[in-house]
Amino acid sequence: MQLSSQEQINYCILRDSIADPVIARSIGLENKSRKKGSKKKHSPALDSPTESNDDAADLADFIDYLATEVFAALPLELRDISYATINNDSILASQYDVPLLPETFAYLITVIPSSVVDSLVAYSFLPSSDDIPNFLLPLLEEYISGAVKAPHPNDPAKRATACEICERDWIPLTYHHLIPRQVQAKAIKRGWHEEWRLESVAWLCRACHSFVHRLATNEELAKQWWSIEKLMDREDIQTWAKWVGRVRWKSK
Repeated sequence: MQLSSQEQINYCILRDSIADPVIARSIGLENKSRKKGSKKKHSPALDSPTESNDDAADLADFIDYLATEVFAALPLELRDISYATINNDSILASQYDVPLLPETFAYLITVIPSSVVDSLVAYSFLPSSDDIPNFLLPLLEEYISGAVKAPHPNDPAKRATACEICERDWIPLTYHHLIPRQVQAKAIKRGWHEEWRLESVAWLCRACHSFVHRLATNEELAKQWWSIEKLMDREDIQTWAKWVGRVRWKSK
């Protein structure tokens, strides 16, 4: 599949959006299997994050496969969507506004290849094909949000060259507001932080960015986890970083 420069960027965003739930569920499936004491079913997705690098490579291959199949099936305007395109096309902006309109999502469900659904069910990521909407909706909305995000206002020279959690330097980075914008006014009013600190960011890959937001609410992030050093002091962040840092993508 030949991709334009914008499509290559968006492919990476989609792949990271897929990686987050797939990696999280693979760890959950492994833990569930251990609790039951059952024999582990062979699957690249079910290998423990504490096992060999080959396990992570298998999982990366599976995620690559899912991302390639899903991305190729998306409408062209969605594969090429960006901050510029939605600001120049009000119809496109309305159609792919997040949260997605029910009719837009219903259409996108129809273009997803059956092979993707079958693979997710076969490897126990989904109980049945009926659960694909619950899996796909947050994934697509995260992809669109990432693809249309405005350029970072800070000096590009200050941008990190590798994810500040997992240290991977071969994948696209996003900026994480260490004091989330949704609670910045409250942070100032209640004296949690001085105003100058509000624009502090950490440069994270999409998988690590999503993982951080799953760990704590915006208020908790603002009050307790407002620096990369504080985040890296957490044992769950350290464990995640070691695991996801071994997941490598094949070049497109």
